[in-house]
Amino acid sequence: MFAIESENLTRIYHVGGEEVRALDGLTMSLEKGALAAVVGPSGSGKSTLMALLGGLDTPTAGTVKVHGQLLNGMDPTDLAQYRRSMVGFVFQDFFLLSHLTAEENVEVPLKLSQVDRSERRRRASELIKLVGLGHRGDHKPQQLSGGERQRVAIARALANRPKLLLADEPIGNLDEKTGRDITRILLRLNKEQDITVVIVTHNIELADQTERQFRLGGGKLQRTTTRSEEIIPAIEES
Repeated sequence: MFAIESENLTRIYHVGGEEVRALDGLTMSLEKGALAAVVGPSGSGKSTLMALLGGLDTPTAGTVKVHGQLLNGMDPTDLAQYRRSMVGFVFQDFFLLSHLTAEENVEVPLKLSQVDRSERRRRASELIKLVGLGHRGDHKPQQLSGGERQRVAIARALANRPKLLLADEPIGNLDEKTGRDITRILLRLNKEQDITVVIVTHNIELADQTERQFRLGGGKLQRTTTRSEEIIPAIEES
């Protein structure tokens, strides 16, 4: 079964009276449970593709399916439900709530899904431990390092057990060593949690550790490369 299928996927924006084809007839597919990177220069369509896969935007033309669900034509309510139940997001800038602890930040998506309080706390505690921060769950973001904040963001993305994890430049604001730690977590979670992971990145070292690379240019798919799997080291405590 494919986790992602798109056919002639097109997204056109109008900026200052000009037509910008952010995606131009993109056809691609990715198997369920795969680990993939989307790479390419700025303006190649990477972020637009992520927004369409995540239900944050809608296509101008063509189709896009995620785990068999056709996103075209979904109304805002259906797209909101899709984002809550099917997709986890990890961003470069973390977007944690400063007044909440690490565990409370992880609980936020569960509150939106109306999960009861005891289950929210259990799930948040479980996920904080999963990303190696069991000893930091009661700390607020300002008390955590950049790498620790990204670990919290990853845990939050997993809260509602999504089938697709979308990571947009997840190590872009981190130093080299911390970036490797976050890369290790993403690769490990892909194997252990049976979740499809798509990473949008300029970082070739990160992209080269994924099973599949989709290279975009000018809104089109220029090349797809596949590599064999490797053993991924375990997640370590920060």
